Amino acid sequence: MQTLHRITKETKIDLELEIYGTGKSKIQTGIGFFDHMLEALSKHSLIDLNLTCKGDIHVDFHHSVEDVGIVLGQALRAAIYPIKEVERYGNAVVVMDEAAVECALDLSNRPYLFYDVAMEGKVGEFDVELSEEFFRALMHNAGISAHIVACRGKNKHHLLEASFKAFAVALRRSLVKNERMGIPSTKGVL
Repeated sequence: MQTLHRITKETKIDLELEIYGTGKSKIQTGIGFFDHMLEALSKHSLIDLNLTCKGDIHVDFHHSVEDVGIVLGQALRAAIYPIKEVERYGNAVVVMDEAAVECALDLSNRPYLFYDVAMEGKVGEFDVELSEEFFRALMHNAGISAHIVACRGKNKHHLLEASFKAFAVALRRSLVKNERMGIPSTKGVL
């Protein structure tokens, strides 16, 4: 179980994470749509996640969303590395009605994000560009290389939710135990 606390002038975050859980979550960020996305991430990755964020959402949601990505990424890094006896690579395409989003990732301990889920506007009160900010903060702090790409779709809710779910499924697949792999790198270290 990873436990992290982060306090800044903009946010106060408490997080508990169990990487090999059952997908149970208790999320409270004050941002309804973001809570829904984090619950989907937890459910489909099978990572247990308890998270509270008290942020300056009266300003906007940016600080809370990015800071949650930072803390979640730090917890994942602590849980994953040093990496051994896991598949390392994962990918998934998640379909939600007309939308399909693909995520391919590498537990490389080298952060990178390619994000191509282009859209503008809001889902409810949630600015859609905050999804990319969340994933960028998460990958940078977790040491994960990920490509998240919309294959097709128009409905913003469907596209964003498929993005979170595709990442969750790809992460779950990359973390599958495989004792034969040892350290999953020809370098001998990640």
